[in-house]
Amino acid sequence: MKSLSETWFAEGRIDFELKKYTLLAYLQEINLYFNENKLYPQLADIIFHYNNIVAFRENKKHLQEHFPKKLTGFQMEKLQLLYEKMIEDCELMQELEDIIHYASGKLKQTISNGTEIYEFVEYNIDIAPVGLIPLEVNEGYFFLSSGNPHQTSVYHYRLTLFEKHDEKYRSMRTLFIDDWTRSISSTYEHIKSELIKKHKHLPNPAVYAIETMLQFPVEETLLPIVKRSLVKFIAAA
Repeated sequence: MKSLSETWFAEGRIDFELKKYTLLAYLQEINLYFNENKLYPQLADIIFHYNNIVAFRENKKHLQEHFPKKLTGFQMEKLQLLYEKMIEDCELMQELEDIIHYASGKLKQTISNGTEIYEFVEYNIDIAPVGLIPLEVNEGYFFLSSGNPHQTSVYHYRLTLFEKHDEKYRSMRTLFIDDWTRSISSTYEHIKSELIKKHKHLPNPAVYAIETMLQFPVEETLLPIVKRSLVKFIAAA
């Protein structure tokens, strides 16, 4: 996938037509993925770039505080020097403002396209606990069935807590374990009991069944959305 640097809009020659061409080439490839219902990592990448230019436009005097921490100190210094240069160059300032205004609109529209797919998938996901859920839910399993209700992919999950900008967030790490074929004798409860027998370190795991009739790409779309949906489901329980 074509990628943009974190400070693409402020690097090299500040020329509207040049930056427009660079952006449109990037967005064209992003939309090719979206047309195949592949959201990640493309959606996260484009949201990052949108947040970058919005932060630059609205907080020019406070770049270090407002830019995402993905930017290095060297990149921050480059942007600060560029801003100082623009103060003395009205034409350059206007050119960059035009680039940012155009880019933010295009990026926002493409994000909207991806968000429509995300919300459609999220709406068509059903989550239910398998058996009794223990008090400790930070580690367990989930069963993902997509398209074919008789086929189930089993994943181990672990929730972690991290802080960002003085706020706490939960993230989920997953590990694929195996594929199972469900039947009258091989139910969700049966799979759960087999997991408990095989993995002694989790004698009483939290287990969730996640079902959707959608046949979307698993790694690029379903799994990332399932993880986020399950985090919210657990937090709301």
